[in-house]
Amino acid sequence: MKLVQPLVVILATTLFSGSILAGAYKCTDEEGNTSYQSSPCAIENTGAKINMKTGGLTDLSIEQKKNELAKEIQNQQAAEQLKLQEQAAKLKQQALMESALNQQLVKDHPRQFSAFAIPPYQPDKLPALIKLHESRLPEIEKFRRLAAQKALASGECLRVESDQLSSRSTTKQLVISIDCSSAKTFHFNETELSK
Repeated sequence: MKLVQPLVVILATTLFSGSILAGAYKCTDEEGNTSYQSSPCAIENTGAKINMKTGGLTDLSIEQKKNELAKEIQNQQAAEQLKLQEQAAKLKQQALMESALNQQLVKDHPRQFSAFAIPPYQPDKLPALIKLHESRLPEIEKFRRLAAQKALASGECLRVESDQLSSRSTTKQLVISIDCSSAKTFHFNETELSK
């Protein structure tokens, strides 16, 4: 019996302290009346959560504003991520369309182009040099076609054997290299090709 009584006291103390630590709130209504309760304050009241260990108060309106701001930032980040994904998908689609035009050009003019004169750059498997200029992939494909046509129009190139982005390319000035069957090599920059 002597052992049971202390156990009951310990159990009661534990249960009582657990309910106190569960949370206490200081609420102030519109008329300035203050009340203390174990549940969060009503929305129309200002409130603070009481830290039962330290006795400190946490202003719940500030916490709510922080949570709202964090959610707004999260939503903005998600929207920006979606926008970037949409831009990447659009860029990929444009590059594939330009590449298809290149392949059709080669197919339509087998005497002027070797079968692999303008190999398509696969957006998901780009060589290191092309990866550096990935954001301009549709332009690269377009300039490759224009460079091949310009080389053929010069009269010094009877057949295009190779048509690639040159290592001379910079971020602001792409350069396309054309190797011809006549052993002539051309280097056209985008300024020349844009004329």
